[in-house]
Formats: sequence, structure tokens, C-alpha cells
Amino acid sequence: MESKNGFLKMSIAEFIPWIHSQRIARTIITIQQHHTWSPNYTHFNGRNHFDRQLAMKNHHVRNNGWSDIGQHFTTFPDGTIVTGRSLEATPACIFGANRDSICIEHLGNFDKDGDAMTNEHRDAIIQMTAVLCDKFRLPVNTFSIIYHHWFELSTGNRNNGTGGNKSCPGSNFFGGNKVEDCTSFFLPFVEQAIQGSHQTIAPPAIEKYVAVTANILNVRTAPNGSSSKDPDREAAQLGSILRIYEESNGWLKISNSQSHWVFGRYTSEVKRATVNANVLRVRSGPGTEYHSVDNLMKSEEVFISKELNGWCKMSLEEKWLSKSYLDFQ
Repeated sequence: MESKNGFLKMSIAEFIPWIHSQRIARTIITIQQHHTWSPNYTHFNGRNHFDRQLAMKNHHVRNNGWSDIGQHFTTFPDGTIVTGRSLEATPACIFGANRDSICIEHLGNFDKDGDAMTNEHRDAIIQMTAVLCDKFRLPVNTFSIIYHHWFELSTGNRNNGTGGNKSCPGSNFFGGNKVEDCTSFFLPFVEQAIQGSHQTIAPPAIEKYVAVTANILNVRTAPNGSSSKDPDREAAQLGSILRIYEESNGWLKISNSQSHWVFGRYTSEVKRATVNANVLRVRSGPGTEYHSVDNLMKSEEVFISKELNGWCKMSLEEKWLSKSYLDFQ
């Protein structure tokens, strides 16, 4: 591994144990796949991983006005992986669909007549996606693994690429960028890489989920304010969904195996639910008289913070769903 400019560079063989060692407070339910388009393979010389990552960060901060680079990871043509923004931070990659996500940018132009993906790059993308599914206990399907192309640019609504969409992660990315392409040409390789070790059911020790309501919520080594901050965990951020395994005097334990605690006063309980309608309208208020702001597809997962007259509010957002079309875990 090598570190520079605040980024860490590693091979896929190094990434696998590294990601499993990371203590991440927020709950992850989707892994985003993107290509950079530009820079592409012609901008990579085999040695400039850090330069390319820093250039992307500078563009995102100066031109887009973001606080950091948009993605959590970038993969390179030689199969190398470079870290980006904090894993505790929500990505800035798919407008309207960044919640509870990990974002991966693959350096290259994978549209038709673009870059021919190298074998090293291909293998790293497959194995990286597989190990992320394994770590976060995600099923290998097109709701856990998502392409940018499936979301309308102007609204963030998922329309599966029917109009007003980027081609990202490329019209030739593992055989294409459509949902059926992902199902036929990408997901089977991810499933094979997992090799039967994957579990999709949440650990029974989880008592509940909470959303962080403070801008920053420190993780401490014991259930009291005088204990030290845990050196292995970054603070949880506003809106993050945390898994709770135990409670003690208003403190919440966020690890099943370690003594990692947050103060419950700065959280709000949420419930995990799955959409059971083919398409579910998301509205700006609790009723059909409020205008539609988004659509969710069947089997997508959400976290609900409030119920009112048969309507459910999504986490800390001002977005509402009809309770009739949700199955609660």
C-alpha cells in the first residue's frame, strides 16, 4: 500500500483484507458503479494514480462546490484501487440516490468505441464489488448494485435508462449499461467471486436502526461522555443510518464485537422497509395532494422515521411514501 495526498493506493489483494478491517458506522444498502469518461485510459501512464485522483478531487471541490471528491473509490486500468472521500460520508455521485451508498468510479471511457477494459481492471471491478457485497451483507441484484445510467439526471428518479440519463458506467460496461445487461453480464461474475460465502440476512443481534441527527456524532469506547473517542472509527455524520446492538443509560452500541458507543440523544429511531409495489411514488408530504418528487422500484429498501395517517416519512428527508406499499422488516 502507498499513501499520498490523503489517499491510499492498494491492489485488489490488499483491498480485500483492508475493507474487511474497516469499522463503518453507517448502514450501506447500495453500491454505485460509474465510469469517469474523462479522464480515460489515455490519461493514465501507469504511475499517476495519485495525480489523477487529486485532479478529480480539485475539480469536484472547485467546479462543483462539493466538500470533497465525490466517490469513495477509484479503480484504475492496472487493477489498482485508490481511496477517496470518507466511508462515513454520503457520496456525491447520483443526484437524488446517494443515500446509504458506496460510490466507485472506474477510470476510463466504457462507452462503445471507447476504452477496451483491461483484464486487470475487469478482475478488480468484479472482486471489489463482490467483497463490498460480502462485507455489507448485500444480495447480488440490481437494487444493491446500481448503475448511474438507471437514474434520470434532472430528477434523480429511477427510470432504468428510458430517457434523460447519462450512459455511465458506459454503454459497453460488461456488455452494456441496461438493467438486463447488468443481470446477464456483470452480476454472475460477482456471484462467482463471492463463492458461496455471502450471507444476505441481517445479524439477529441487531436491536434497531437509528438516524444520526447531529452534524457530527463521535464514537466512544464506553457508554459515557468521559470515555475516549475510538481511534479506529471516524465520527458518524448527519443522516447516517446506524445499526444498534445494545443500549445502556441512553448510549447506543453500534458494533456487535467491539465496545463502540454513540450518545442516543443525537439519534432518531428508524425502521427498515422494502417497497412491494412495481413503482411507488415518493411525495413531498403525507398525502396524494402533495406533488411527486421521486419514484422507487419494487424491492428497493428505505428507512422510515415517522408514520402519519397511513404515510411514512423517509429518514430525515421531507419525502413520504404510502405505508400500504411497504413491507417492514
